[in-house]
Amino acid sequence: MTTTPATEQLAAQLAGRLLTQPAFTPFNPAFAVRPAVLVSAENTRDVASTVTWAARRGLRVAVMATGHGITAPIEDGVLITTERMNTVSVDHQARTATLQAGVRWAQVVEAAAAHGLAPVNGSSSAVGAVGYTLGGGTGPLSRAYGFAADHVRRARLVDATGTVHDVDATSDPDLFWALRGGKGNFGIVTELEIDLMPVADLYGGSVFYPAHAAHDVLHAFASWSTDLPQSVSTTSVALLRLPPLPEIPEPLRGQFVVQLRYAHLEGAEPGAALLEPMRTVAAPLVDTVQDIPYSAVDSIHQDPTDPMPFRDGGAGMTSLPAAAVDALLEAAGPEQDIPLPLVEVRLLGGAMARQPAVPNAVSGRDAAYALSVVGLMTDETAPLVPGLVDGVVDAVAPWRTTSDLFNFIGPATSERVAGLWDARDRARLLNVKRRLDPTGMFGAGHTLAWAEADYLGLAQTPIG
Repeated sequence: MTTTPATEQLAAQLAGRLLTQPAFTPFNPAFAVRPAVLVSAENTRDVASTVTWAARRGLRVAVMATGHGITAPIEDGVLITTERMNTVSVDHQARTATLQAGVRWAQVVEAAAAHGLAPVNGSSSAVGAVGYTLGGGTGPLSRAYGFAADHVRRARLVDATGTVHDVDATSDPDLFWALRGGKGNFGIVTELEIDLMPVADLYGGSVFYPAHAAHDVLHAFASWSTDLPQSVSTTSVALLRLPPLPEIPEPLRGQFVVQLRYAHLEGAEPGAALLEPMRTVAAPLVDTVQDIPYSAVDSIHQDPTDPMPFRDGGAGMTSLPAAAVDALLEAAGPEQDIPLPLVEVRLLGGAMARQPAVPNAVSGRDAAYALSVVGLMTDETAPLVPGLVDGVVDAVAPWRTTSDLFNFIGPATSERVAGLWDARDRARLLNVKRRLDPTGMFGAGHTLAWAEADYLGLAQTPIG
């Protein structure tokens, strides 16, 4: 980025900094990050000043905390990074946490654990908390407590004019409904207040099986998972192609394995009894399921934490019959030599199937399962991976739900995003979008659009 009188004017307004390049590597570096202007914001005022500056010049604005949610290149326009906005405060008596836009779940988990509490965080605590929550948010507590978005009490948002809004259920009911599930389409959320759950520990971990057991394990999971109580707060089965890295335990290193993820909230003895049918399907390579403090929740999924270029996709599923299992194994089972390190089927339902006391726009509540697919985008595999990811998703087409989970759809057109909701909810979301962001400044990569023509006035204005 080269400075101009205009960018120098912006820099003079900031407590944060104008940067020439991101101060960190985004978790997903598969997409180019080359904005015309890059701002590392220190606070809400920096975000508002930057948006106001961009609006006067007809520029689009994107925001990034950790880079996990990048689904499209960020080129030209303005990118605001929020990694410096990383303060968390916990009110243990009210059982709430207030978090800034750049906070990762690990910070919230640690702060809450000191009081025997836990957030409805994702399977990896390295993920940014705000973006995850705005897209709905499913994780190790979700079958018991619902989506992360169900537990938002208040949000601070900067709209497309740079105006700051404090939004809750009474101040602006339509915007509060839309924010919780509509992702970043309505502005930049710089602060959230969320509920914390009375969870200090759980019975959880993973059971790993060898490749030759994939058929038996997946079919057993399909049967076993149909009537589990909500005390099983998460469970999923994943087909993993693991790299030959020294930090991976020897029985798993460089292997195709099946991983059963599991968490239970009502004690080890009933948790073990519920898990026993899956433990006896095949001889495990590794079994880590045990009593753990909630602060060790990352040990359940064991998601990677180092940046890697990837392309993901997913779908909601109405059910997981034997035919669906066979279709997944044919597309991505151990016989396939494909660069897809993860294909996961996660059980949903429970509290996620019900609207919270204050309804929101979270999509995919009708799904019984969620399919997630991740492909590794190296120079060699990049031409193949999008088709492979889409092929696995297409394999479950007969069992697709009418809507999917927003956070799991991967790169998407505006039409695909709009299709996550029925006509009534889509119209309500678009009305909020028109009011808060009439020119389509926000929503890079996951834009809710009423017509592409409405956005043609943005993005390429010279900066000067």
